[in-house]
Amino acid sequence: MDILQLIDRLEELFNNAKAVPFTHNVVIDEDRMLEIIDQMRIVIPDEVKKAQQILGQRDRFLAQAQEEAERTIALAREKAEQMAMKDNIVVEAQRRGEQIINQARADAEATRHEADNYIVETLLNLQDQLEKTLSQIQNGVRTVQEEQRQKVVPTSPPFPEKISK
Repeated sequence: MDILQLIDRLEELFNNAKAVPFTHNVVIDEDRMLEIIDQMRIVIPDEVKKAQQILGQRDRFLAQAQEEAERTIALAREKAEQMAMKDNIVVEAQRRGEQIINQARADAEATRHEADNYIVETLLNLQDQLEKTLSQIQNGVRTVQEEQRQKVVPTSPPFPEKISK
């Protein structure tokens, strides 16, 4: 279950609560409220785990890209050496080998850049979700507090009117 759904359930529980007469208080089913809060405690770490998984995927992706780049570089060097052995094409082999190495490095850097962009975008989305959730919680607390202040019952009776003779 997603954190926003749990917040909606908590809000629904509050909205369906029974009002205490002459006060700004409500009676909420404690078990249901604690159950939702426990689920929130479970879901929030899951969101953090998802972010950590994404970072792990990025690291694996970068490691694979690095391995592929190294294999490509090794292959390029091998091909360059083979070409250098031939008398007529030594200069061309060196130029082509450097070109392949440079392309492999450029490809690895592009892959690294794409992975970083993906991670940043995913983490920003997660941050937005968490900020929205926090904002909703803060708004709910503020609303309840304002309603409590507005429903304060006077503690002393109003002043009696003067009786005219």
